Parts: sequence; structure tokens; C-alpha cells
Amino acid sequence: MAGSPCRARTGETRALTRVGPPTRGALIPVSDPTPSDPTPAEAASEAAAAPPAAKPGPTATVKPAAKAEAKPARPPAPEDAPFASFVPDALLPALAREIRSYGGPEPQLRFEQGSMPVVGGPCWMVAGELPGERRFWLCFTAEDIGSAKTVALAESGSEPTLLEPFLSDEKKMSQALLVSRLVQRLNGQKWLGPN
Repeated sequence: MAGSPCRARTGETRALTRVGPPTRGALIPVSDPTPSDPTPAEAASEAAAAPPAAKPGPTATVKPAAKAEAKPARPPAPEDAPFASFVPDALLPALAREIRSYGGPEPQLRFEQGSMPVVGGPCWMVAGELPGERRFWLCFTAEDIGSAKTVALAESGSEPTLLEPFLSDEKKMSQALLVSRLVQRLNGQKWLGPN
């Protein structure tokens, strides 16, 4: 093992080389070609000879690079808009697009405040009608997409008889979630596409 490092008693690392026949295994120190760490006395004399480092004063400010390269602000989510503008401007067009993408017919959608189907009581609702006089209602109990919601369905020539809770377990509500789950419910009813 010629040239393998070994720690001497003083904590220095020196290269040792094998001397004599390989069976003896005696190692002797060899001078290290690389400069060793200075002793504490040498380090103190070098520090005294070096000019003092400039320290930032109280008026100096250090700006992190992260602030210099600020990320552009994300545009607000559609559901962050006020309820009265979110539903007709964002939710209804997205719902119509999704129904058409399932191969469903063009729905007639409207947003209104009225009496909740089946039980009565005031609510905000998205009322929709598909060809064949199939109707559905997505009801909001308050002017908030995070409020309690229900869905009612009615086949042609009949009135709705059942009010189903809608997305009652969801903590965060989004336009995409409302649209996908309502279309999923309508497709489960076999009202969309080639069902």
C-alpha cells in the first residue's frame, strides 16, 4: 500500500510507504509534497498581516436573488370571482362545453334565483334542459360555490321528486370539479352521448 494516508499522533495526515520485503509490513513516514495546515501561531501572524475584510454597515442591505427574479403572479382562478358573475360568465359556458364534449346535445342553461325543486325555499340555481324535455337543477343554498349544493333531475313530462346532496364532502370547490361531477351525474343518468 504505497502512499496510503495515515494519521500521526499530532493529528496530521502523512503518506506512508512500505519498506523492506512485503512480509514485514513496516511503514515509515515519507515527506508530504502538499503543504500542511499552518500551525496556530502561523495562522495568527498571517491574519495580522492581511488587510481587514469590509463588513456591511447598518445602511448596507443585502437583497436575496429570489426577490430580484420574482415569479409572475398567477392569474386568479375563475371561482375567485363574485358568485353572481362567476356562474353566468364561467360556469355555464364550461358546463355547456363539457356536455357537448361527451357527445351530448346542446343544453339550454340558465342561472336564476327561485324556489328549490321538491322542497321549496329560496336558492340560486343553474337550471338546464336537454332535448327530450329532460331537466336538471344544480341548487346553491347561498351565494357561494362552497355552500351546500343539491341536484334534482326530471324526465320528460314529470316533476323532480328527489333532491340529492351534491359534492357535500368536498372542502375546496372549483369550477372544474363542479362541471365534471355534474356532467358525470348526467351521464350516469344516460342522458349524454350514445348511452
